[in-house]
Parts: sequence; C-alpha cells; structure tokens
Amino acid sequence: MSASELVWFKSSYSGTQGDSCLEVAFAVQAVHVRDSKDLTRPAFAVGREGWARFVQHAGDR
Repeated sequence: MSASELVWFKSSYSGTQGDSCLEVAFAVQAVHVRDSKDLTRPAFAVGREGWARFVQHAGDR
C-alpha cells in the first residue's frame, strides 16, 4: 500500500504551531509513520506489536 492510499492522522502530541508534526496511518499488518512537515522523506512502517510496545513505553514516561 502506498503512502498516498493510507489515511493519515496527526499525533495528538504534535505542536499547535505546526512545528512538530508526526502522522500515523494504520494498516492491517503495520503502522506507518511520517513527518508531515517533509513529505519528500519516506514514511516507515512498524509491526502492530512493535507499535503497541512503543506507545506503552511512551505512556510510561
């Protein structure tokens, strides 16, 4: 699935001034992540289990 076919959501932790914009898109096998300020950079994908561990760890901080 290409990045243009995904439905992207901005992180609730992104800055209100548009200076810290992380977007994610959920697919069946992976979670895709990109920097919305620079769409020329490729998005990357992580498995759903890896994403869940990352979110849990970030929430523990």
